[in-house]
Amino acid sequence: MSQTIAIAQIASSSNGRSSGRPWKSAKAPTARSHIQPGAKTKSWQDRMMKEQKEKAVKKLQTELKEEKQAEKERRKQITLERRKAAEERKRAEELKIQLGARKAARLRKKAGRSKKINQ
Repeated sequence: MSQTIAIAQIASSSNGRSSGRPWKSAKAPTARSHIQPGAKTKSWQDRMMKEQKEKAVKKLQTELKEEKQAEKERRKQITLERRKAAEERKRAEELKIQLGARKAARLRKKAGRSKKINQ
């Protein structure tokens, strides 16, 4: 009584294991490395040089941005100072006109009381 057991063979392909079902994707070994492909192929010095260049560019961009912001603030400050000066001039002019009118009225009044001037 010898029993023969028939074992179903899994089809093997050039890609490795294959399920034999054409609608399923072929299996591939799990990639366990978290290192990016570009990092594996380049040398340490190359990566460090690239990193230094990027840092230099970023520093330059920051400096330019700060310069631009400082120039903008400077122009804004100049505009505010000009407005303030113009407002002060206008206020002084109005005050001068008002004081001038009061003084002129006072002088006219005083002139009318003086007998020497009326004669």
